[in-house]
Amino acid sequence: MALSENVRFVGNVTVGPDVSIEELLGLYDAVILATGAPEDRPLGLPGSGLPGVIGSAAFVGWYNGHPDFAGLKPPLDVAAAAVIGNGNVALDVARILSKTRAEFDGSDIAAHALEALERSSIRTVHVLGRRGPHQIAMTPKELGELGHLEDAAPRVDPADLPPAEADALLEPGMRKSVTHLRDFAAASAGAGAGKRKTIDFDFFAVPVAIEGDGKAARLIVERTALGPDLGARGTGETYAIDCGLVISCIGYKTLPIEGVPYDAERGRFANRDGVIGGGLYCVGWARRGPTGTIGTNRPDGFEVAEKIAVELGDGAGMKQGPAGLDALLQARGADTVTFSDWQRIEAAEAAGGKGGEPAREASPASSTCSPPSAAEPFRTVLALQPAPSYRPAPVFRLAFAPDAPVGE
Repeated sequence: MALSENVRFVGNVTVGPDVSIEELLGLYDAVILATGAPEDRPLGLPGSGLPGVIGSAAFVGWYNGHPDFAGLKPPLDVAAAAVIGNGNVALDVARILSKTRAEFDGSDIAAHALEALERSSIRTVHVLGRRGPHQIAMTPKELGELGHLEDAAPRVDPADLPPAEADALLEPGMRKSVTHLRDFAAASAGAGAGKRKTIDFDFFAVPVAIEGDGKAARLIVERTALGPDLGARGTGETYAIDCGLVISCIGYKTLPIEGVPYDAERGRFANRDGVIGGGLYCVGWARRGPTGTIGTNRPDGFEVAEKIAVELGDGAGMKQGPAGLDALLQARGADTVTFSDWQRIEAAEAAGGKGGEPAREASPASSTCSPPSAAEPFRTVLALQPAPSYRPAPVFRLAFAPDAPVGE
């Protein structure tokens, strides 16, 4: 896509300080927000600001070598960790904390994370879910992998499982996932034999507070029960889990952008079927919130592109588009990154790879390709996408397409 003649990417531009949404709308016939949902939803518990409490986006960024999180230094010198959430992200985090060095062979985990995990003192990983086994959001493949770890054994309390005949009402994928949990429960009596680590599933458990003297030391948990609507309801009974690391895997949210209506409750831009209004649109998680995969969200992009084509009609092409944006950014001293710049960065990273370690992005700058001919009539459509940054005041990619619907 970056090499297409009708697409241009402008990197290292911060929406806000460098250019506002209002200014972009003045330069382009349509602006599409495709910024995703890169920030952790806040845990919102007493003590959630203590050192040792981190979100999954930060933790995953750390072990994937994201430059924003290279200095995270999660406390791995503790005996136990708590992972809050019952989805695949929680499974990924638990698995990363439980693997041996050999199990990372061939992976692209960052070297600094690999070295830290090899020195880890963690022997117990608690995976907490506020509801039960029939309400998990874990897929069979990812869940089944826990049963094949070299030095860690998953454990499930058989008392947490519903009657086996109830599994018949589940859809096939969920039924297979629950079967894995039943297998873990059946093996729990001997779980851990010959293995140094355990992954304990704490179902019907909702965290209520994190305690510690200057850093996380324990998680206070309330037992829950399912109500008639299958929602989790507190029972008033609490217990403590000793843990020096708490990783929240409860979902993500889109970063607000000044001048764009925002739905804080859903963590997304306020929109109606991808239309925000006044030439402003959104797609993907920025539109629907952090749900669905590429297959779910891709049709949203096509739908919005079709709406833009209809709404613009023959009245487009009167705005300055890229020429106006370039002039504005130049006047403000923005140090934009071109596609050729990005290619040089990529080549340097590839050349700098050592001993099987994967090349890492050394800069949050995104890329741009050569612009279309100045003589070509433009239907200026702008798409904003996040560059590799999860911090506030995010960097966004800027793209336009002449006389064509926009695509990511």
